[in-house]
Amino acid sequence: MIPAVRRLLAQRSAVRFASLLLLLGCLALLLVLVPRPALAELPAYADRLGRAAPVAAIAGGALLLVALVPRTFVTLASGALFGALEGAAYALGAALLAAALGFAVGRALGREFVAERVRGRLARLDGWFARQSVLGVMTVRLLPISGFGLVSYGYGTTGARLLPFLVGSVLASTPTAFGYAALGAAVSTPDEVNWLTVAPGGLGLVATVVLGHTWWRAERRRRRADVGTVDPSG
Repeated sequence: MIPAVRRLLAQRSAVRFASLLLLLGCLALLLVLVPRPALAELPAYADRLGRAAPVAAIAGGALLLVALVPRTFVTLASGALFGALEGAAYALGAALLAAALGFAVGRALGREFVAERVRGRLARLDGWFARQSVLGVMTVRLLPISGFGLVSYGYGTTGARLLPFLVGSVLASTPTAFGYAALGAAVSTPDEVNWLTVAPGGLGLVATVVLGHTWWRAERRRRRADVGTVDPSG
């Protein structure tokens, strides 16, 4: 067992992949140990930052997302700081930056290791990620499978293309961004509660169903096409 581990660690791709797993483990531990501030206290921080507050919100929100902090909290905090509309816009900016950072780290530390070892069904799954369009990324993003940051790291280890991943990530985040930002704004200013609070969330639910159904139909058509192109003689 130990010689096998030594041989594995002698490979640079394996060392980088181990570094990625260690990074994720440390971030998960910090997520549990470090307390989060109360939403009602956040507007005071924005007042101290002044004009730099929007830039700090986008950059800080992105760092929190790549540190595996749930996007729900980041968007709520952005709404509490800046209100429903501005908060949603800054939260989406943070999501775009975080998606790019997480993807880049996953690609740099994990892609070579994964590409060297995927076989059989895993190779077909990796090929599916490589072929994904914006719609496919949106579908995965809307599925409740894992956090925003973890999905970004995971996508980087696959053969997925960067541009569809970024566009799909932002589009999938848009409906709930406005709903959660409105809820966050309502914490500091209760009169902010209006149709923005619930309408985008309902839109996100409808979008999830529509995208899931569209993706399922597209996959069925692709599989039928693949079967039709197989040579019957062997």
